[in-house]
Formats: sequence, structure tokens, C-alpha cells
Amino acid sequence: MDIATTLLQSAIKRVAYYKELGDKTFDQLSEADFHFTPNKENNSIAIIIQHMAGNMLSRWTNFLNTDGEKDWRNRDTEFEEQELSKQQLIGCWEKGWAIFLNALQQLTPDDLLKTIYIRQEGILVIDAINRQLAHYPHHVGQIIYIAKIIKDKNWQTLSIAKGNSQHYNQQLFSKNKSQ
Repeated sequence: MDIATTLLQSAIKRVAYYKELGDKTFDQLSEADFHFTPNKENNSIAIIIQHMAGNMLSRWTNFLNTDGEKDWRNRDTEFEEQELSKQQLIGCWEKGWAIFLNALQQLTPDDLLKTIYIRQEGILVIDAINRQLAHYPHHVGQIIYIAKIIKDKNWQTLSIAKGNSQHYNQQLFSKNKSQ
């Protein structure tokens, strides 16, 4: 297997992982939790979802042939409360991730060195992927952090619970290595 194919497979795996973290977070939240805002300078989970979905749809729709900042995108409204239900927000979330994952899955190794444009700036496809692998996990982390504040002691960890690292590692190291 060549490095380009490996890179694409790795990117798809990482993208799916960060989506899954968001999905598992949403499972723990009520309708109202999506609209909780820590203060006026911060965004609610709903607004972060709206922004991520808007970005994904704009960046990854026909991205090899059109600028990643589509003329139909209204980025400013992504940061306004739209009063969407939990179901509607999850629908936006799913639609955005589906566009992104589908775009990645359609790429060939030869596509990685093609130039695409975002706001008229030419960047390589590989750079666009890396850019989003920094951008989207950043926002997923924000979502998780807000959810942890909301849920407090009722938060169900998505990784290794505090104080449980040694036990967790013992379990893993008692098994054979895997890929």
C-alpha cells in the first residue's frame, strides 16, 4: 500500500472517530442542553453544530471543482440561535459529516496533490484535509467540554476516566498487540 492511500484511510478513520465522540456526547444531552450557553461570549452546542455543518457543506460539496466558500453559505447566521430541536441539530450534524466523509472516500491518491480553492486561496487537497482535521476536532472538543459542564457528575466519560489509567493500561497490555 502506498503512502497516499494510507494517508486517506487514516484521515477517514480519524474523521469518523471525532464524529463518534460528538455522537456519544449528544446521546447524553437533553433538548435544552443543546442551547445552554456558558456566557454571552461563548457558543452553545447548537451554534457549534450549525457552524460545523455549514462549514462542512460549503467546504466539501463539489470541492475539487468549486471554491470551498460557497455563495449560498451564510456563515454569520451559523452563529445565531436558530431555535432548532435536538433532532434537527443532529440532522444538520449528520448531513455535514456525510458530505465530508463521502468527499474523503471518493478521493484517489492522485487527488491529494491537486489544488483546490477556499476563499480564492489555492491549497493542496492534502492541506485541506489536514486543515479540517484540526478545525473539526477543535469544535468537537468544545462540544464535549460544554457537555461536561452541563452534565457535571452525571457525565459518562468518552475516554479513560480520571484515576483509572493504570487499570485501563493493565487491561490493554494483558492482550496481544493489534492493528
